[in-house]
Amino acid sequence: MSVTTRRYRPEDRQAFIDLNRDWIEEYFVLEDSDREQLEELEASILDKGGQIIVALLDDRVVGTGAILPPHHDPGDGRQWLEIIKMAAQKELRGQGIGRAVLDALIAEGRSMDADAVWLETNAELKAAIRLYERCGFRHLASDDLWPTPYARCNVQMVLEFSSVAPAQAGA
Repeated sequence: MSVTTRRYRPEDRQAFIDLNRDWIEEYFVLEDSDREQLEELEASILDKGGQIIVALLDDRVVGTGAILPPHHDPGDGRQWLEIIKMAAQKELRGQGIGRAVLDALIAEGRSMDADAVWLETNAELKAAIRLYERCGFRHLASDDLWPTPYARCNVQMVLEFSSVAPAQAGA
């Protein structure tokens, strides 16, 4: 299986929405913040200076993710970005799609001159957490947690580019 990634195009819109709606509704409940991001996709991500990556298999979108300025400014003087809406087609999970998307998002973050990338997830999503850990993300301690717009998010992680060599991030 050969997965490729590229930046979002308008024709990818429905696939981005469907893939994210599928995983969220499989494990959790679609929240107002999800609806806003999915219904106002371009305005909530691209117009805010973000970028969307899609993974392709045989020219079909099978994975997605986005990186954008974070919903919270920690006020520490660093240039932060946030990864959101990572998704892979259900029957293809575990086959490298998430890794391909995450590697592309990390590369986007570097090209956007970020100092660090933040994300949040849920402890039940063990495969996702293992992926983030393998890519160099570390868990935030409870006193370092940011406010979250999601009821489901109980894990927050950060990747600091100053401490990760580019070769390691893309490994």
